[in-house]
Amino acid sequence: MGFQEYLPIAILIIISTGLAVVAVGAGHLFGPRRPTRQKTEPYESGMNPFGPGTRRMPIRFYMVAVLFILFDIEVVFFLPWAVVFKDLGIAGLIEMVIFVAVLVVGFIYAWNKGALEWE
Repeated sequence: MGFQEYLPIAILIIISTGLAVVAVGAGHLFGPRRPTRQKTEPYESGMNPFGPGTRRMPIRFYMVAVLFILFDIEVVFFLPWAVVFKDLGIAGLIEMVIFVAVLVVGFIYAWNKGALEWE
């Protein structure tokens, strides 16, 4: 196992990074620039801002976002498992049942704590 196995990934990263730099640079060089007084105001809507620039957000928004990301990432593991399901046999099935059981326990815990309630 040498570094040659990682060469295609390195080439892909280099090409995609270069393409991103070229796209952002081209937009910066050739994009229209027509600054006006209203465009340089905060929020670019021409309205004068009022109140503080930062507002306190209820923790519920963050909890829902974190739980969504957590359960979404866990569900992503189903695809590779489904692809190699036949090769894994009964051991793979038992491991996935344990994984789903842990996922369900976490979901029930979040539900009982009221983390999924939207008020």
